[in-house]
Amino acid sequence: MGNDSSRLHLPFRHGQRPGKASSSSSSLHKPLTADHFAGIALLTLRSAEMKFKDKWLACVSFGEQTFRTQISDQTDKPVWNSEKKLLLEKDGPHVARISVFETNTVSSNTLVGYCEINLLEYLTQDPVETEKSFARRILSIVDYNQDGMLSLSEFSDLINAFGNRLAAEKKEELFKAADKNGDGVVSMDELATLLASQQEKEPLITCCPVCGEVLEVSDKLNNMIHLTLCFDEGTGNQVMEGGFLTDTQASYGWMFKLSEWVHYSSYDVGLNSGSSASHIVVLDRRSKTLVEETIDSKIVLSMRAIYQSKIGIGLMDKGAKEFLLSISEKQGKKMNTTESAKDIPKFGQINLAEAKYPVEHFKTFNEFFVRELKPGVRPIACKERDDVAICGADSRLMAFTTVDDSKRFWIKGRKFSMKGLLGPEISSNEFDHGSLVIFRLAPQDYHRFHSPVSGTIEKFIDIPGALYTVNPIAVNSKYCNVFTENKRVVSIISTAEFGKVAFIAIGATMVGSITFSKKAGDHVKKGDEFGYFSFGGSTVICVFEKDSITIDEDLLANSARPLETLVCVGMKLGVAKNSSNFELPNLETFAIN
Repeated sequence: MGNDSSRLHLPFRHGQRPGKASSSSSSLHKPLTADHFAGIALLTLRSAEMKFKDKWLACVSFGEQTFRTQISDQTDKPVWNSEKKLLLEKDGPHVARISVFETNTVSSNTLVGYCEINLLEYLTQDPVETEKSFARRILSIVDYNQDGMLSLSEFSDLINAFGNRLAAEKKEELFKAADKNGDGVVSMDELATLLASQQEKEPLITCCPVCGEVLEVSDKLNNMIHLTLCFDEGTGNQVMEGGFLTDTQASYGWMFKLSEWVHYSSYDVGLNSGSSASHIVVLDRRSKTLVEETIDSKIVLSMRAIYQSKIGIGLMDKGAKEFLLSISEKQGKKMNTTESAKDIPKFGQINLAEAKYPVEHFKTFNEFFVRELKPGVRPIACKERDDVAICGADSRLMAFTTVDDSKRFWIKGRKFSMKGLLGPEISSNEFDHGSLVIFRLAPQDYHRFHSPVSGTIEKFIDIPGALYTVNPIAVNSKYCNVFTENKRVVSIISTAEFGKVAFIAIGATMVGSITFSKKAGDHVKKGDEFGYFSFGGSTVICVFEKDSITIDEDLLANSARPLETLVCVGMKLGVAKNSSNFELPNLETFAIN
């Protein structure tokens, strides 16, 4: 690999500043304990075979970060030879999403396919052997003549780079200790063994030879993590470019970046991404990876014009509400015609393998839109425990301990209140200070909703209203009160574990029809189908009585950022506070098929 001595940082002299450690991914990880550390994966993207010619790039999304390759010039069999090291924590992200984009346009690129890999399944190497492998990589950097042996001078350069003055003063002694067979040179294995054994006694490495960061001598685990992430593997492969949130962002061309700068729009998670930016970024709970909802820019601009200004809302009061109701009704009728079935193949981003029936079974688009799923594809967490509530819809979820929290972080309508949400026929006293969970369904989602708890349905109350969009652009608007003004149906479920639970199905633009599978007086088991929305996006809100539920911490933490969490029916939502098993650890977040 040639002489790499230029990559080594010698110990700092007085007054000299350390190297730019922030540029290294190793400096970005938080300190870990052995109980939380799972391993470090080296993911290499080599090439792909395509069915047509173009220029291609690939992205790897892992947790809340995305990396990308350079664009390959080979048009039918792109070759990237790019790699990235990923730190795995036992309770952190495990799934890497690999996406491939064609790059034939100036402003945006087209996703042609993706796959997901559970990296934990590949961590089978013995930890001791991993340390030795890493040590061999470090030592090979100063093997200038590439003979697999280190002379005394090569060994001295390496010890100097480690930044340990005491070790530097006894280089010859250490060299002799490593040279087990006394042949005057040290093999990679000999020096790797010395390094591993010395780390247990008196660590040799007190300074990272790559970034120059001073290492905490007593923290052996995090030193190993830091050094492993800092050093390249000597493969000659290109390290992927980072700094992106999602694969869609990483794939954009230079024209998009220019337009972002011109419009002062930022790519970020949280409220800005929903209310003012043109990107909605959510966190997939299963893979713990950020994903992006794409919305046509013209639609974004029109929604901002309507929902983010007094003038736009003023137009709503002068007839636009009736217009939305009218077009939703017309669209609903259109989607019930046999002619609408031709639009089914064009409706992407759906896992058809989960559907109970094949595509040709559906005679209208709405039949397809409200499709059922195969039994078992949405397993119920802690199925036999009624003191555990579950997520009631495939959706983007926001959860808040109190209604006040929801208004501080997410719902910006000035007139939002629990009384306004539930309507005049239901007393809001029991729910005024309760917990609130919002399930926002996008058009591509499975549109049947399920009961989050077990209990008896007391009543259904129909509340007429408008059909505003439930997009965060409207929900985050201080001028609009989506949840209290839209058409909705409020049901009350009486439970033994959570008291009363309000379940509100809210219509939205293009959703004029809310159908229920149950009736008042029916007993429901958590996970039972409760109803469905016809074509369009829509929302379900669950309200729990005060101090009746402890919502899962990851959902609350994401919502406080504020960041929507992508969930599926059956995932764990929280535990009843009066549960005798409340302190039971390791409750299933996801049920196992």
